[in-house]
Amino acid sequence: MGTLEYMAASSSAPKPVTGDPVTTDPATADPATADLVELIGTLVSRHYKEYEQAAGGQGLTTAQARVLDLLSREPMPMRRIAQQVNCEPSNITGLIDRLEGRGLVERRPDPADRRVKLAAPTEEGVRMARGVQGNLGFARGAIASLTGEERDSLRRLLAKMMEADTTA
Repeated sequence: MGTLEYMAASSSAPKPVTGDPVTTDPATADPATADLVELIGTLVSRHYKEYEQAAGGQGLTTAQARVLDLLSREPMPMRRIAQQVNCEPSNITGLIDRLEGRGLVERRPDPADRRVKLAAPTEEGVRMARGVQGNLGFARGAIASLTGEERDSLRRLLAKMMEADTTA
């Protein structure tokens, strides 16, 4: 879960699934599930704090860092950025405006549809995104401590949890 997704998700509690004893009554949830929920919350919180510090170290807000990270993977239209980070397109427009003003992002026509503008990072934007990612030692270190098989299993399990998400 990215930073903005985490922020959006934490601002409104998920709705319980009717009839599911694990989600409807925390008092009757099995201890293993309760423990996993607590561990995930702790992990996300620690990652978020580290991400915020890494972004600040590059002179970015967490939202700016998250958008630069997305764009460093591939240029995309504002609407898609908004979908990826789970916020309103108008918020992304303002964020891209600020990043563009700092010379970190540029708008360019989409080769597939010239009516659409893509946001793309400049070389400096890519450098800053990599700087943020390079300072995320907790998550990288924790993941690096796992074997290849453990990382594959964790990836599959996390993907399965995201696919089962009924709140999205």
